[in-house]
Amino acid sequence: MSIFVDKKNKVLVQGATGHQGVFHIGEMKKFGTNVVAGVTPGKGGQEIQGTPVFNTVKEAVDETGANTSLVLVPARFTKDAVFEALESGIKTLVVITENVPFHDTMEFVHYAKYKDAVLIGPNCPGIASPGKTKIGILPGSIFREGNVGVASRSGTLTYEIVNSLSEKKIGQSTCIGLGGDPIIGTTFIDSLKAFEKDKETKAMVLVGEIGGTAEEDAAEYIREYISKPVFAFIAGRTAPPGKRMGHAGAIIARGRGTASSKVKAFKKADVEIALFPTDIAELVENHL
Repeated sequence: MSIFVDKKNKVLVQGATGHQGVFHIGEMKKFGTNVVAGVTPGKGGQEIQGTPVFNTVKEAVDETGANTSLVLVPARFTKDAVFEALESGIKTLVVITENVPFHDTMEFVHYAKYKDAVLIGPNCPGIASPGKTKIGILPGSIFREGNVGVASRSGTLTYEIVNSLSEKKIGQSTCIGLGGDPIIGTTFIDSLKAFEKDKETKAMVLVGEIGGTAEEDAAEYIREYISKPVFAFIAGRTAPPGKRMGHAGAIIARGRGTASSKVKAFKKADVEIALFPTDIAELVENHL
């Protein structure tokens, strides 16, 4: 099985006629994603990679039955795009856009919860379930169908770790790029909860980084509620004190958010921690 997405997702792309939209519609289709529509105001009637383009999300939903949106619009338009999708009945949103203002994110993350919708991102690479669907910009060639769930705050580390798993013939059930902003829709805990319920997911991998308390919170949740083995990698362990990291969420405060505090929390939860990203595959292989 998979979590959050599967073959039932009928995807529309907001920002479909831009360079990224055109490219990733093609890449998602190669992966097997059911991309049914693109949306760009004023560009309705066009066709991209065999996919019809509409002026509004509502038109696209009415015509194609789309239930999922990939948001690729510029940061200043992201809030409006997400609200438009939610108002049109979209129940799963993947927001790739980075540099979205925090107040905008706060508004649409809470509105998505009010609408009982799954929102992944912003500032994330998306989600992929090998053999089923990929919604986002994750490189399709690195995946292998299997039973390890992956949730990550870092896009590039996600690719490296998933690739190393696949090279050892360890497949993935679902891989989620959560995003690196302080405020995100889907969290580590949301992912852990879903992976724990998924009968086909046998183990989980968390890819964290310094800043914020997401990993410490996840460790507490693992101690209380997770029965499956969990493996983790924490990026930024060698960063000098006070060093500003690239992700907006990499903010350390009052002793929490440091690499050592995250490692300590995971060890208390019996989570095996890799020293290097590629070591994750070996840890998982030894367990499974």
